[in-house]
Amino acid sequence: MIDDNGEQLGIMPTEDALARARGAGLDLIEISPNAQPPVVRIGDYGRLKYEQSKKDKDARKKQRNFELREVKLRPKIETHDYETKARMAERLLLDGSKIKVTIMFRGREITYTAFGRRLLDRMAEDMAPLATVEREPRLEGRNMFMILAPRTTPTGPPKFTSQREHEKEEHKPHDDAHVEEHEEDTKEPTSA
Repeated sequence: MIDDNGEQLGIMPTEDALARARGAGLDLIEISPNAQPPVVRIGDYGRLKYEQSKKDKDARKKQRNFELREVKLRPKIETHDYETKARMAERLLLDGSKIKVTIMFRGREITYTAFGRRLLDRMAEDMAPLATVEREPRLEGRNMFMILAPRTTPTGPPKFTSQREHEKEEHKPHDDAHVEEHEEDTKEPTSA
C-alpha cells in the first residue's frame, strides 16, 4: 500500500487499507491488480481520472494518422494547373497523409492512356523527395490511379512550394528607400 504522499506503508489487509483511505477523506485506488499482493494507493480517484484523460488526449494529439487523400487530374491538364495540384499534393504529404493521384478519362480520352501514365510518372518524379510510390499506376475502368506514401524523412525540399515562396519575395519591394527612389524617377521635371 502507498499513501497519498507516495510513501510505502507495506502489506496490510483490505479492510485496514480502506479505513485509512476513508480516514484521510480519499479513495483507495488499485494500481496494479495482477501483482502479488495487489498494489493500491490512497488518492483522489477523480483527479487520477482527469490526469489520465489529459495524458490520453496529448497522446492522441501526437499520434499521426495516415489518411488517404485524393488529388484528381485530367489527361490534358495545363502546366499551371498541374503545378497547383502538385503544390496541394506536397502540402498533404508534408501533413503526413497518403495521396491517391487519380486521372479521370472522359469520352474518347480513354484511348490516350499513355498520356495519363506519363502524367502519373511525372507526379511521382516531382514528389520523389517527399514520397515513395506505394502502388504503381493502374487503370481501373475510366480512371487511372497511383498511391504515394510520405517519407519519414524527406530527401530534399519540396519542388513547387519553394518556387512559389521565392516568386513572392521577388515581387515584394525590399525596403522603403528603394520605393522612394523609384517614385522620384517617375516625376516629370518642372520647367521654369
